[in-house]
Amino acid sequence: MSQETAVVLVAAKTATVAFGGALTFLALRAYRRTGSSALQALTVGIGLLTAGALVGGALHQFVGLSLGLSVTIQSVCTAVGFAIMTYSLFTDVQQTESRSRSSARTGD
Repeated sequence: MSQETAVVLVAAKTATVAFGGALTFLALRAYRRTGSSALQALTVGIGLLTAGALVGGALHQFVGLSLGLSVTIQSVCTAVGFAIMTYSLFTDVQQTESRSRSSARTGD
């Protein structure tokens, strides 16, 4: 890998971890404020995306894993993180529908 490519890769990983960490923190604050299971799942998903970027980069830079293997590890974390984030969208819909049905039965 060329020096220029390595610099860009490290800069991109640093930005990903910084912004991902900020998003995870904000989602965690929102979850603690509301107690919403959807926000809890969203927090875990964003955190996993961020952790995957951090771990993938660290394994390549500091442990000496090949770029291909470290990218594979990051990709698995990304896929699982997106799956959890997708779940967070559906879990809120299910809870909202359940509350709507319950309110309709009680006349609220």
